[in-house]
Amino acid sequence: MKKEKTSAGYQRLYHQLINRILQGDGESSPEQRRAAFNNTDLSGPVHALVNKVAYHAYKVTDSDIEAVKHTGISEDQLFEIIICAAVGQASRQYQSGLAALSEAIREGGEHAS
Repeated sequence: MKKEKTSAGYQRLYHQLINRILQGDGESSPEQRRAAFNNTDLSGPVHALVNKVAYHAYKVTDSDIEAVKHTGISEDQLFEIIICAAVGQASRQYQSGLAALSEAIREGGEHAS
């Protein structure tokens, strides 16, 4: 019973986090934040930065940041976009992990639960 409450609590917190990031107040539009979160519908330096944050964050350089700033995005918008990109990638990994665990449990894995 306690395990179920904890799992439900984590799910609730996860959904609150995603909603706050994507729909909460911010300098960037909800559309910009959703595009960064999903790593879709982006172009140019913003696409390059979001993709790098999602897959190779350790490779982000000052020149990547400067290139995005030259598109007219403010530092606050840039911060929000980077957070959305990172949380979006983490969310995809989290969902993949939950799906793999669910599949293992369905298959009757001895140590899956």
